[in-house]
Amino acid sequence: MRTVFSTHTVSTFMPSSYNALVVAASIAIAVFASYVSLGLARRVRMSSRGVGQVWWAIGSMVMGTGIWAMHFIGMQAFQLPIALGYDGLLTLASWTSAVVASGIALAVAARPSYRWPQFLGASLAMGGGICAMHYLGMLAIKMSIPISWDWHLVTASAFVALLSSAMALNLFRVLCSLSGRRLWLFQTLAALVMGFAICGMHYTGMWASHFAQGSVCLTADALGGPELTTIIISTTAMLLIATLFSTLLDARLQSTAFQLNQSLQESNAKLQIANAELQKRAFADPLTNLPNRLLFEDRLIHALLRMERSNYHGIKERLGILFVDLDGFKPINDSFGHISGDLILQSAADRLVAQARASDTVARVGGDEFLMLLENVEDVAACMSMANRILKALTEPFLLAGKELQITCSIGIVVFPDHGERDHLIANADAAMYAAKRNGGNGIAVFEPHMGSDAGDQLELQNDLRHAIQRGQMTLHYQPKVDGQRGCIIGVEALLRWVHPERGMISPDTFIALAERFGIINALGNWVIEEACRQLAQWRTLGLHMRVAINLSVHQLREAGLAGRIAQALERHGVTADQLLCEITESIAMEDTQTTQRAFEELRHIGVYLSIDDFGTGYSSLNYLRQLPAQQLKIDRCFIRDLETEEDARAVVHAVVRLAHALGLRVVAEGVETAGQRDILLRMRCDELQGYFYARPMPAETLLAWARGDKPAGTPDFAASMINELHAELAEY
Repeated sequence: MRTVFSTHTVSTFMPSSYNALVVAASIAIAVFASYVSLGLARRVRMSSRGVGQVWWAIGSMVMGTGIWAMHFIGMQAFQLPIALGYDGLLTLASWTSAVVASGIALAVAARPSYRWPQFLGASLAMGGGICAMHYLGMLAIKMSIPISWDWHLVTASAFVALLSSAMALNLFRVLCSLSGRRLWLFQTLAALVMGFAICGMHYTGMWASHFAQGSVCLTADALGGPELTTIIISTTAMLLIATLFSTLLDARLQSTAFQLNQSLQESNAKLQIANAELQKRAFADPLTNLPNRLLFEDRLIHALLRMERSNYHGIKERLGILFVDLDGFKPINDSFGHISGDLILQSAADRLVAQARASDTVARVGGDEFLMLLENVEDVAACMSMANRILKALTEPFLLAGKELQITCSIGIVVFPDHGERDHLIANADAAMYAAKRNGGNGIAVFEPHMGSDAGDQLELQNDLRHAIQRGQMTLHYQPKVDGQRGCIIGVEALLRWVHPERGMISPDTFIALAERFGIINALGNWVIEEACRQLAQWRTLGLHMRVAINLSVHQLREAGLAGRIAQALERHGVTADQLLCEITESIAMEDTQTTQRAFEELRHIGVYLSIDDFGTGYSSLNYLRQLPAQQLKIDRCFIRDLETEEDARAVVHAVVRLAHALGLRVVAEGVETAGQRDILLRMRCDELQGYFYARPMPAETLLAWARGDKPAGTPDFAASMINELHAELAEY
């Protein structure tokens, strides 16, 4: 028997006890509810605003219900000699307090940061809500003699409620910064601490209550009983499990969404990098990283538009264009090789950029050609001043492989609006540059009207050249190659001809150089390949088996997939690869040895025959020449021209023939124009001869007529009787 001071007289109290199994169930519910609550707090914090509010509402209900269920089950574990029951309205109010307290906790947890006053206020509000839940639940037990309280323990229970609330808020905050295995471990340990803290508050409050002897529960017939306990445990457990599953599923979905978003962002980043790289490749010169012609023209258009707007407002502006071409670059490139030439171009580009202002544009538009756009210049004198600085900078020696090399440049100047229409500015600057080059180079020329005729002619010609193939103006002429021993045709060389509808036959020296300058050479080269294969197939159907040689430019060698395109053309027309011979000039072969080696290997792999053209005019390494998979050397016409008069020319040709034979190569002499040249070459055992002495280049139908016997007198026999011998020669070659 104990006595307790209360508002009533001192009484003796009924003995009480606890059902250990139900107590264990209440502790389990408390720990489980704490674990789910911690997960809910993380979901509220990490979700977007709208989704976070939904989780807050659900979480408040579930967390409050879990805490209240623990309290109610703990109350059910409390046993007295009399039956107990609970008032429905006060029990509902107790549940509401738990939900409100949980809502406060989750609302604070959702904030990214909070200060100590806010933290203390939230802890007090949450602790007060938990205390209200507990004591409203106790008041729901209406006794005939009111419950007596030990106020020391009541105060202790309130302190425990406050402490557990503060601890829960801290755990919520820490939990949001963890992930992976650490998150799972921390959440489990934190749930155990929170669960026991909540149980500690509840059972401390229960110990503070005493029931008078002889008192009767007025609500004994209301809520209560083992059945209700079972229902609450089952329902709460199911609710918590469902919520836990939902939080885990949401976490997994958000993690997947986050990973997908990260992957999408990485893909977008890679796409942006790829686009930037493509744009850079499209608008930048790969060697110097300067803008190319396309980007230069775009900036010129924008500069002209800005200038028009300024002039509209009364501000008189001018812009200048400087066309810079290096003098003497080709001999350096031929002598020292392509790599050394690239180093010169890169160094020249750096010097141009160093002279330019921040508002100027420097571009590389050709092999050794550069353009500079000068915006907002006062007059021609300002452009001349810039040109003189460039001239001085580029004449400074270039250091190459420990040696100093000196080159000069020619500069053409155009100022707008003084020097022509806006559409012809670059062409006019080009014309002025050529005027400076004609004056000996290493100088500057300002555009003058009489120069415009050449520039306009060049512009019109290159425009016509772009459409020459589609308009059917391009043809191939064929010049025979004659076997030195038997005097019969052994093949032909295909030579490109342009028949302009107004200008007539245009020299290849003119339009080939134009095609290289304006980027049309690859299109012409591809057409030659296709047309040569087509012609071979047509001759075959007519009984003429012929080997055709075509010339490849350096631009085609550098273009990826050359061998593949040739193989496709051969297959498309049903032509065998050994009927096609590709000629590459010696200077081109030595200009970029790695590219040449790769291209030769690829062409040799598909069975195409290879020839080194214009041999003797370039700078060759005999060791490298030995490694090239070529079958033929072609001696340049400049040596053949002097055979009858110059001893050194005969010595060179004789040496080349012996060298070629020693390397297992056939020798072709081009430019044979006299019987004397022929006889000397035959005595030197030259394998093949080609030139005007035998035949000029002719259309395909004329060559076919020769093969059928319709030929001028005194020319080699192209009659049908020679065709079988030619076919046998092809098989041996």
